[in-house]
Amino acid sequence: MSIAVHTQCLICTHTESKSVMRKNNADLVKCTSCGFVYFKQIPSGEELENYYKGYGRNDYLSPITIKRYNEILDKLEPYRKTGKLLDVGCGIGYFLEEAKKRGWQVHGTEYTDKAIEICESKGIQMKKGVLNVSNYTAGEFDVITSFEVIEHINNPLDEVQKFNTLLRIGGVVYITTPNFNSLQRLQLGEKSTVITYPEHLSYYTPKTLSFLFSKLGFKPLDVQTTGISITRIKIATGKSKQQFISKESDDEKLRVKMEENKLLGVAKATANFVLSTLGCGDSLKGYYIKK
Repeated sequence: MSIAVHTQCLICTHTESKSVMRKNNADLVKCTSCGFVYFKQIPSGEELENYYKGYGRNDYLSPITIKRYNEILDKLEPYRKTGKLLDVGCGIGYFLEEAKKRGWQVHGTEYTDKAIEICESKGIQMKKGVLNVSNYTAGEFDVITSFEVIEHINNPLDEVQKFNTLLRIGGVVYITTPNFNSLQRLQLGEKSTVITYPEHLSYYTPKTLSFLFSKLGFKPLDVQTTGISITRIKIATGKSKQQFISKESDDEKLRVKMEENKLLGVAKATANFVLSTLGCGDSLKGYYIKK
């Protein structure tokens, strides 16, 4: 059986790439023009179905995460005009719950019936499956958010074009994704738990994420790379089998200490400033405004 592959870059459509590594019987490549990294193989529907059958959802929600959500919403508040916010791939609606408390009209998309049922029980207006612009009115939203989703898709040009269609002029996208240039990934190489096929198909850096959005009518407002995950490093090196998102993870314990201790909080802020300046933190976070 022949395997479908990409013949051009998913962002700039350049046809030449170089090998980065081979993992999970798939080839990770880097565009020789724009530097975007992606898996060359195109997973079949059967592959994706088999993989995501066992794809769990950890329902632990840290009080610190709720605080971070509200800090994000604080930054989005100046862009409120229609009062409508869309979260693409919203999980079971934790972020949208916080937005709803602040008076936003909240909308979300998800794939599973269970997630949609949970979100709708929270008063979130939901649509099932991929983001479909025909479900909405052009220019309807002030804000579109997408947390840890864009790395799962291999059609980023289509996805960001949909964001452009659905946002009003002056509206904002807030997006997060793993940073391919993180210190952790550079240290761990192919052992990195972030690099996994067919779960993560696309890998971004501050440069390539901003290139993607700029190409489709957006202007970068703020792009940061923050944090280093001790939990991910321990899991990747076989030193721990802890759950990545849990109350007992090393990451969460450290977060709690930093919230409770002012000096540690200052150290964290300083470290994140350095990581963002160098572009090597684990988490890539970007605010982009529609021109």
